[in-house]
Amino acid sequence: MLQAVQAHGVLPTSHTSPVLVRNFVRDLYKYELRKLRDRYVRQEFPKREYYTRVEALRNKYPVLALVARLWVLEPLPPGAGGDDQ
Repeated sequence: MLQAVQAHGVLPTSHTSPVLVRNFVRDLYKYELRKLRDRYVRQEFPKREYYTRVEALRNKYPVLALVARLWVLEPLPPGAGGDDQ
């Protein structure tokens, strides 16, 4: 997950809220989607290409398919098979 958000220029720390990171990535996606729509309105490409471009943009943001709470691995409790035994 960390590599996926870093691909979008996000460098969260261990103290950064997953919700904050997800919201940032979502806002970036929405910004790029608006730019694409504006380009379509300016007729920079034909209508038949619009869906393909939207789909390609969506595929650049697979991290948005997961809710933020699933972005973090919870540490194992003591004695549950971790290295702390």
